[in-house]
This record gives sequence, structure tokens and C-alpha cells, in this order.
Amino acid sequence: MDFFREQDIARRNTRLLTLLFGVAVLVLIGMTNLLLVGFVVFESGDGHSSLSTDVLDWQSFFAVGAVITLIIGAVVLVNWINFARGGKQIAAALGGRLVQPSTDDPLEQRAANIVQEMALAANMPVPSLFVLDEEPGINAFAAGTSPANAVVAVTQGALTSLNRDQLQGVIGHEFSHILNGDMRLSIRLAAMLRGITFIGDVGSILLHSASHRRRYRSSKKDDGRGAVLAIGLGLYLIGLLGGLMAGLIKSAISKQKEYLADASAVQFTRNPEGIGDALKIIGGYDAGTFVETARAEEMSHLFFGQVRHRLWSAFATHPPIEERIERIDPQWDGQFITVTAPQTASAEEAKDPGHLAAVAAIGATLAVAGSSQPDASEGVGGRDEDKLLLKETKDSLGAMALVLGMAWDPQCEETQWRALSEVEIKGLAETTQRWCKTLRERSAAQRLHLLELCLPALRGISVPQYQTFRELLLSWISADGKTALSEWCLFQMVRHTLDAALLDARPARPKHKSLTAVSGELATALGTLAHLAEENTERAFERGQILLELPLTLPETPSLTVAEFGKAVDTLAGCYPLLKVQTLKAMAAVAADDGEISDLEITLVKAMAVVMDCPVPDVMLEAHGIKLNTTNI
Repeated sequence: MDFFREQDIARRNTRLLTLLFGVAVLVLIGMTNLLLVGFVVFESGDGHSSLSTDVLDWQSFFAVGAVITLIIGAVVLVNWINFARGGKQIAAALGGRLVQPSTDDPLEQRAANIVQEMALAANMPVPSLFVLDEEPGINAFAAGTSPANAVVAVTQGALTSLNRDQLQGVIGHEFSHILNGDMRLSIRLAAMLRGITFIGDVGSILLHSASHRRRYRSSKKDDGRGAVLAIGLGLYLIGLLGGLMAGLIKSAISKQKEYLADASAVQFTRNPEGIGDALKIIGGYDAGTFVETARAEEMSHLFFGQVRHRLWSAFATHPPIEERIERIDPQWDGQFITVTAPQTASAEEAKDPGHLAAVAAIGATLAVAGSSQPDASEGVGGRDEDKLLLKETKDSLGAMALVLGMAWDPQCEETQWRALSEVEIKGLAETTQRWCKTLRERSAAQRLHLLELCLPALRGISVPQYQTFRELLLSWISADGKTALSEWCLFQMVRHTLDAALLDARPARPKHKSLTAVSGELATALGTLAHLAEENTERAFERGQILLELPLTLPETPSLTVAEFGKAVDTLAGCYPLLKVQTLKAMAAVAADDGEISDLEITLVKAMAVVMDCPVPDVMLEAHGIKLNTTNI
């Protein structure tokens, strides 16, 4: 599955959405004008001459159109600003509860382990997990504007009705929406459609207002109640029309994306029975995929399955369950699966495959093109240490300590410990001291895995705590007066992910439509990586240049500073999706030129992917001779 081409298609669908939205707004403007014309004619009773000269004039038409457009635009803007703050806002609006990484609920821990496992496979920061506690239906959604602020949410019904493989299939489906670029499109869709249906909300308010006045005022007194009722009813009916158009737009955009996400889930999990059996259970489940929370209908296109029953399939946001099953399992016999008892999960987390995958990733051996490096954590003692490290990642204090420990430099530790002593975070110094030497012995790739696992816990700290921690981390990195590439990777991954989650930082807007516009930045990025090659720097650079099909010149070594590299990556983050993946493929090709790849090279490529909001799944790395073998230790 070419996730990045799908991101480009999602961007084209945004243009289609904008076109359909514009048509809907024009229809609403026309209908509102007809309503006001009818009302004025009815009230005046002056006949056709008055109608033609005083009512149906273009000045009034454009005035009404401007007012409607302004109202809809304001509603869209307010909703977009709210939704663009990240997936946590949408999850909270739908009644979601944040699952803490240290949860002791076995079912929640199982789901968290699956999310963690999927994130490791996609080489992206681990999204936060939310649970919709009051929803018995089997459903899920992913929300956010970028991988950095994405969340995954599941209903209580999904937790209790699906086994691990089935839940993994559903969550894999949601991860494909993250990688395909569907989330941002879905949020734009929600914001725009809220504007379309707002006119009906105004009509409903006027109807309620008129009814209230009727109860408390004399019916003999002409207080304009009839006019309010007429306008309110008209706007309410126009709002219903807007709702119909909104449903058609959602249906037009969403259905094909669901087929694609199902197929992507199979690719992610390498287990078609997981998502296939989940759909078969939904087909035979009384509550189906229905979601009862108040705003579920508004956000219906975000979910794994249909949140309401539809009599007419044209308004459905998802394909029929039967068709989805047949695409995954062409040999399906038409029989659904009946759930006889709620699922249970072992309280012994150590046996969960997701937990084992995380432990293995921490102690993973990096292998590329058949070569391998010694594992830093061999033996039983190493295994136990990896489990203790994983436990620390689930606590905010432990996560902060691990991140600081990755920046520890024995040559400058006096300056670093002094800076830490000035920060009033109880227990941070002791925990950091416990792990700093251990972390320094680990490879950059292992530290990267640990960092990714720390991020969910760090999202739970307060904004002031994060600002203090961010400044402390920066002071530790700059203690020696310079910044190494590995330190750049560390800080940028923390900054990019947590700024989005806690400071509402927005992802870079695409503005570069061709690689020619960023040729200088490409030369800097490729040149920096090429100089890490142990053999032929020029040949490695040329390999990336050929892949990009651009005439680039290898910069001189003195000009390839970390600061210039950072500026180049920030600029490349403004490219369109297909250009980003082309850039990252070239970087991967340069890294693999000598047949081997160092842990710093792969960490640099993956850190670039995070900063550019373009996660690099393992399947893409493997296509370029770069393979991460995660083995148990």
C-alpha cells in the first residue's frame, strides 16, 4: 500500500470537498433569499409590482448572501480552530477518557500495547489512547491534524467484545487513516459541515424562542411571534436541507477511504482474519457499531463503522459490513460470528505480544542488508533491565528522566546536574542518575525506541511542567556549547511531538510543489547524511541525487553544520506529501549506499520523518535495503 500516494489523493479530495462545500453554501444562500422574499411578500401584500421592484433586487440578494457566507465562515473557522488543536479535543468532545500509560485495567493495557505495537511498526510517535466508556457498540476512530497530535479511541464495546487479533485489526485500520492523511481531511470536513448545518440550529433557536413567548405573552397582542415562527420554521427547514447535503458530502468523501483503510489494516497486521473477524462480529452484534454520544453524528465519518442506522445508503458514511467482509475474505460463507461472553485479558502484562514487542524494540539489534551489530542488552540481566526501562516510560517522571538521561554527557555533567538542581521536580534528579549511564551505553536506535515510548506519558504533564522540562532538556543538550546530530534528533522529536500536544503548535502548511524549489535544502540534508557514510561520500550523495532526478552539488563539509541541517529539514517539512516521501526515500538510499547502516543514520532518517510529519513504515525502509530486526533478548 502506497500510503504517501494516498496522502496526495486525500489532498485532492480536500479540493473536491471545498468545491462541494461551495455549492452547498450557494444553495443555502439561494434558499434563504427565497425564504426572505416569501416572508416580505406575505407581510406586505403589495402584489407583483412590489415584488419585482422592491424585493427581488440583486442588492438585497448579495446582502443576504454576504450575511449567510459570513455566518457560515465564522462557524467553520471557530470549529476548525478548536479541532485543529489536536485529536484530544475531538476525543474529549465525543466523551472519550484518556487511558494513562500506567493503567492497571487489563483490557485497556491490551489496547495500549496494540497502539504501541502499531506505532513501532509505522515508525511514528505513539498516539494517546482514549476509551468511550458509555458506548456498548463496537467502534473506534483516529483524530488529529498530524501524526504528532494524533489520538486513537475505542469504544468499551470494542474492548469487551473483540479478542486481541480482532482489536488489532480495528486499530490497524485507524492507523492507516493516520498514515493516509485522512485525519486532516476528516477534521476539515467536520468543520465545514458544521457551518452548513448551523442555519438549521438558528431556526431551531427561533422556534423555541417563539414558543417561549407564546407561553408568557398574551395571544391577542401582536408581538411579532408569527414572524419569528415563520422565519424560524423556514431556517429550520433550510437547515434540514443543509443536513441532507452534509450527509451526501460525507458519503461521497468517506466510503472509498474505508475500503482502503481495511486493506491497509491487513498490510499492517499481516493478519486478514483479525479485521475480517472483527467485521463478522459486528455484523452479528446487537449494538453493531452504533455510537450514542451527542456529537457522534457530526463526526460520523471519523469512525470505524456507521454510528447511526441509515434507511438510504446514499447518506451512509461507510460501505455495508457485508461488502467490507467480502473484500477481505472472498471465501466468506455469509455467516456472522456471535459473541457469547465478554472478552477478558490477562493481568500478566509480560505475556502480551505488544509488551514483548516494546521490550524487544528497546533491546533490538539493528540489521541491514544481512549485517548485524552486537546487541547492547544480551542476557537475562539485559532482559530485566529492558523491562524496567519500559516500566519507566509509562510514568511521567520516569519518562522525563529517561529523556534527560539520553542527553547526559559525562564531560559536562557538572553543568547539567547544576541545571537540574535548579528545577523543582521532586525525584527527577535521582531517577535520571539511576539511568543515565545505562542509556549512554545503548545505541541511538534503541534510545529512539525508548523516546517514542516515553511520549504518551509526557503528553500527560501540565503545560508549565513541559515548558520547564523543555528548557531543561535544551540546557543539557547545549551544556558543551554545541549540538550533535543525535542530540538534534532527540530534541526535535520531543519538541515536534509535545509542542503539538501541549502548546497547540500547528504542522507546517504544504507550500512547495516541486523539489526544484528546495534544491539547496535537499543538498544540505543529503550531504549531511552522505558524510556519515564510511566509504564513498560522493557516491552516496549521487545515489540520492539520482533518485530525486535533480542536479545537486555536494556541499563542502564545513557548511554542513547541525544548524543548517535543522533549517533544511524545517523547510522540507513544507513540501507536499509525495515530495516528502521522495525526499525520505532518497535519504534512506544514501544511508544504505555502503550496504550497511549505522544506528545514527537510521535515527536521523526517522527523526526527519517525524519533523516532516511523514512517518516511514518499516515496509518502506525494507524496500530500500534497510531492515530493523526486532528480536527478543
